[in-house]
Amino acid sequence: MIIPSKNDKFLTMLKQIAINLEEAAQYFVDYKIRTIEDLKEFSKVMKDYERKGDSYIHELIVDLNKTFITPLEREDILAFAMKMDDVLDGFEQWASRVEIYHFTNPSEQMVQFVNMLLGATKEIAEAANQLHRRKLLNIRAHVIKINEYETSCDDLLQESIRQLFLKESDPIKIIQYKELYEMLENIADSCEDVANTLETIIMRNA
Repeated sequence: MIIPSKNDKFLTMLKQIAINLEEAAQYFVDYKIRTIEDLKEFSKVMKDYERKGDSYIHELIVDLNKTFITPLEREDILAFAMKMDDVLDGFEQWASRVEIYHFTNPSEQMVQFVNMLLGATKEIAEAANQLHRRKLLNIRAHVIKINEYETSCDDLLQESIRQLFLKESDPIKIIQYKELYEMLENIADSCEDVANTLETIIMRNA
């Protein structure tokens, strides 16, 4: 069970990390890329979100090292934080890659990917909120939805690559699109890793 503690700052910090991730994903979906300058701004802002997330992780680790009693096992707190950071890193790396490629024309499949990834990050944020409220059993519904988004992204990756080879003849574009699709699916895998970590927390504490 979660240890009652006057110092629940770790649950608050995990929620803060999740909120930053959700905000980054929302920006990722909402930002409209039309020009090279848009790409530069997009990449810069995503890097800012990633650095903000890193600062939260650093603060969390410092506090873990200074605190004797924590509301959850230390390794669970750190694992949840780091898995969320992996998701954010994936978003930032994708934004950097499209800037390098001068990629201003996202496909319909990419739009589908990012909308599903936003859905997964919203579930992560709500799971972190339920953890903050100590409503552990409420987390499982969000874990299930995260896993459903990951499965949908798996299916979308296969269809995206199939369509790519049917419709595109430029080998350079094929390489670029395929890499970008696979990077998006890797973000979905990272979301699933978050879900698995949440399952571990439920199992140990509910």
